[in-house]
Amino acid sequence: QVQLVGSGGGLVQPGGSLRLSCAASGRTFSSYAMAWFRQAPGKEREFVAGISRSGTWADYTDSAKGRFTISRDNAKSTVYLQMNSLKPEDTAVYYCAAGSTTRAVLTRSYDYWGQGTQVTVSS
Repeated sequence: QVQLVGSGGGLVQPGGSLRLSCAASGRTFSSYAMAWFRQAPGKEREFVAGISRSGTWADYTDSAKGRFTISRDNAKSTVYLQMNSLKPEDTAVYYCAAGSTTRAVLTRSYDYWGQGTQVTVSS
């Protein structure tokens, strides 16, 4: 079992930045690929970014490329999502997830989920 607790969301103006964190406890954090998903009202949960167990590989949805950066610190059992140049369409609840498959973009590929943190981009 892995417990995930996300934090760092909030209200930010367009063009601003936020850094999300997800702290893990339980089984060995470095055993899991990690990802961030988001879900806007009335929409399905979608993949935003993923990172391999060692942190050497990362991937992003097209809308996040060049603006978001996923990283992890295995010593601290934490994964991060640095979000820059935020847009109103980035408004959503952001979820961190842990799974055993690297490069997975589907929700069903992840076994453990954080509780979600709200990100609102508005002037």
